[in-house]
Amino acid sequence: MSDSSESSAMMAASEMMMAFFTSHHTTLFSSSWTPGSEGAYVGTCFFLILLATVFRGLAAGKYFLERRWLDQDLNRRYVAVRGIPTEAERIDSDTDGKNASLISERGVEEHVRVIRHIRRTIPPWRLTVDVPRAAYATVMAGVGYLLMLAVMTLNVGYFLSVLGGTFLGELAVGRFSQLEEHGH
Repeated sequence: MSDSSESSAMMAASEMMMAFFTSHHTTLFSSSWTPGSEGAYVGTCFFLILLATVFRGLAAGKYFLERRWLDQDLNRRYVAVRGIPTEAERIDSDTDGKNASLISERGVEEHVRVIRHIRRTIPPWRLTVDVPRAAYATVMAGVGYLLMLAVMTLNVGYFLSVLGGTFLGELAVGRFSQLEEHGH
């Protein structure tokens, strides 16, 4: 880039005014999504309200997924099988275990001990947990960045729509997502 075009680009950026405005024709996400009427603008605002509400719902959903994965990790079922007394003896001697029964696919009742392992370390990497967790976090990041882009247009209606959707989502499911954030 030449020095003159670089300096004019820097001057244009420094002269750019950063202020909220109230246009009904503000482009959202791409040039093909530019409301052409007040009705289209209101529809875009409703979409942003819905998207922000979904984002708060995703945060609450993450709490339930994490809780389910943790419970699966902590609660293990061990079946006492003849011929393997070492595992059965270990289960029987475990003071944290609780007696239970299990009906297997053959219809035979087998004795089972449910062991609740209180883990103080980081759980091991598991394909069945960590890949869905990463995909879920990626979806949450994508929705969050879309909301950020809507706010960065500096359109007052878009900004208030994102805030309104955040309020509605928090009102509906905020108590669930707060549990995870505070480590309960």
